[in-house]
Amino acid sequence: MRTLKTSEAAAVLNVSPNTLRAWERRFGYPKPQRSPGKHRLYTHGEIAALRDALQEGLSISSAISRARESVAADTHVLVGALAAYELERADQAMEGALALRSVERSVEEVLLPSLAEIGDRHGTDSAPWALAARWAGEWLLRAQRLSPPTATGPAVLLGDATRDQLDPDALALRALELCSSRIGLRTVTLPVTGLAGLGDVLTAYAPKVVVIAGGEEVDDDVARWAYRVRASAGALPVLLFRRGGRGDRTRHAGARHLASAPTIASGQLLDLAEGGVAEDDADDSMEFDDLAAPTTPPRRRLSA
Repeated sequence: MRTLKTSEAAAVLNVSPNTLRAWERRFGYPKPQRSPGKHRLYTHGEIAALRDALQEGLSISSAISRARESVAADTHVLVGALAAYELERADQAMEGALALRSVERSVEEVLLPSLAEIGDRHGTDSAPWALAARWAGEWLLRAQRLSPPTATGPAVLLGDATRDQLDPDALALRALELCSSRIGLRTVTLPVTGLAGLGDVLTAYAPKVVVIAGGEEVDDDVARWAYRVRASAGALPVLLFRRGGRGDRTRHAGARHLASAPTIASGQLLDLAEGGVAEDDADDSMEFDDLAAPTTPPRRRLSA
């Protein structure tokens, strides 16, 4: 995917860099990604779509709407391919998306919304959903294998509390793995039901942050796993991703939710992993006093 620096993108559009940044603030478009040095990088496809719209004599607001429609067309193509069970065409739709966006934004703006629409149409217990979800899971795994290795970045432990690979939250978890790896994090994903040998894995990876992802596993199993993590690795911050409500408090006092968008959530994890957290703050991220006791209350799920 071709990217442009701010000065280069402004030159293509024949405007000043300040004007380009003003459009970004006002309209949220074009939406840049960030280089490792935190500099703006614009995708050439989005800039070209905006340039073409402006050359038609449209106002900036109308031109941005036209450019967004052009970019959004990829979602319609992917939904159509998945609805028709044409997986080769689905692969081609994602290739088209990648011509206009980064891998991360292609996943967040095209793949996940398209899967959500398939789920809304047919239900997530249907055969069409199963076919689409399996394809999406395989696509995400391929994309992650092609991501650059990050052998030296901080590690994040992801506790998988999803139902199975057909759980919509499982696709979001795969997307979080991908987005995290592409910004320099090392991720290791383990089921929250697996306790044996957990301490050995934690010793090998030395994670800086722990995330519990998904809402299928019951609170008590999650609590035992989280308690074992803390007992082995010390006072690590523990956050929730797509578990229970969005941004509200769960019965775990003070448990914090990551953003539901994988690109934003991965950025939050990177900031936390690189900046560290004081032990007192880590204690506040999740309360363990009432967790994993030998005699636990009846098994229950977090409310959706």
